[in-house]
Amino acid sequence: MMDWLNISRGNAPLIIAVPHAGTVIPDDIAARFHSAWLGRKDADFYVDQLYDFARDADVTLISTDISRSVIDVNRDPSGASLYPGMATTGLCPLTSFDGEPLYSGAEPDEAEIAQRRAKWFEPYHGAIQDELDRLRQTHRNVVLYDAHSIRYRIPRLFEGDLPMFNIGTNGGATCDERLQNAVVEICEASGLETVLNARFKGGWTTRHYGRPEDGIHAIQMELAMQGYLDEPETPTPENWPTPYAASRAAQTVSVLKSVIGACLNFAGPLSHGDKI
Repeated sequence: MMDWLNISRGNAPLIIAVPHAGTVIPDDIAARFHSAWLGRKDADFYVDQLYDFARDADVTLISTDISRSVIDVNRDPSGASLYPGMATTGLCPLTSFDGEPLYSGAEPDEAEIAQRRAKWFEPYHGAIQDELDRLRQTHRNVVLYDAHSIRYRIPRLFEGDLPMFNIGTNGGATCDERLQNAVVEICEASGLETVLNARFKGGWTTRHYGRPEDGIHAIQMELAMQGYLDEPETPTPENWPTPYAASRAAQTVSVLKSVIGACLNFAGPLSHGDKI
């Protein structure tokens, strides 16, 4: 039993994966960080809470409690950059999003990175693959929805303010165009700024599993955090993270409910007599 890996199984043809909401840093690693706060600073705070409503729709949810600063389960396990030539963080990050060094002690070497990959990355993705295989036994199409959020202003990663809804399908390669268009239309109808395959085109999860020709449709949603909390101009240990703001989140959650509904409508149940 892995107490850091959370799996809530449903039977609907949709998996919501939450790779970055975790804040747990093992003591031996935390001791080498400049601070535990810095190691948690870039978490996708409260994203798992945003999607709690999906449990009532018989959706499968998978998340990890481990901080992305320990191992980022949405990066290429080979260490190759998903965004060559652009500022980003790696499989076992050495800096924060803002470029601050994470380690005051020894940085992880290749052997330690391999150990972290085996301990956390592989079980997380093993769980995703197992759930995809299970659901594909009864559904012609399954949607893998990768749920993220990020501060709306991080100059090192992107210019200006991040749009509210950042949808990634790796240029349309990871899901059926009808699903992509349905999600974009819902977000645009909210009146909040929406972009498709811009700064965030989909991480390793979306790119690795998205095989629409095989009935696996993967899509990433990167939310600007200001859609559900009060984001300070400069995060500090004293002001970050701010509490989840239910009143601010209400519109965001309303849009996300429609998005998740569109994913379920797209996948749909198998008709009687259909074969996978």
